[in-house]
Amino acid sequence: MARYRGSVCRLCRRENLKMFLKGDRCFSDKCAFDRRSYAPGQHGQRRTKFSGFGQQLREKQKVKRMYGLSEKQFRLFFKKADRQRGITGTNLLVLLERRLDNVVYRLGFVNSRTQGRHFVKHNHFLVNGKKVNIPSYLIKTEDVVEIREKSRKVQCITDALSAVVRRGIPPWIELDKEGYKGMVKGVPAREDITMPIQEQLIVELYSK
Repeated sequence: MARYRGSVCRLCRRENLKMFLKGDRCFSDKCAFDRRSYAPGQHGQRRTKFSGFGQQLREKQKVKRMYGLSEKQFRLFFKKADRQRGITGTNLLVLLERRLDNVVYRLGFVNSRTQGRHFVKHNHFLVNGKKVNIPSYLIKTEDVVEIREKSRKVQCITDALSAVVRRGIPPWIELDKEGYKGMVKGVPAREDITMPIQEQLIVELYSK
């Protein structure tokens, strides 16, 4: 599978949104988006006016990069959301939020979704007491996600947990910091996803 290996700070600048792709660095003075909040490249500071298609494409790219998915993965999630009852755009965002790599990030066990995906693949987390190493695994209501006992002293995990207060925990999950675990209280509602996303533009793009 093709994987982006360039600077993730360029992605934030390209989408004109701080997507917190580098964890703690995004909260520091070193954040490239805060220092140069214009698109990368030679003509990045020029004013750009997008067409309707351009706006739809940029919105899709923004959400895809935010959750660290390839085009194929993102399209599969969209098809699954489209088959469900309810509003397709909301269904899509809820499915993305329920991914295991996103849940461990939301719980504060890791500093970014990329780090979460890496740590999930290396068996650092348990779901309901069982090892799960699939980042796209969909968490359900009342599932308990915990850090394996052998992984609780990993420096990256302890650093992330110490900074969890600054990032905050969404209302649909509950963190037991002392027990190194968290529980999913329910499916996230649309208002729980606070990043500025216009999911209807993505639906319009894929519906053409």
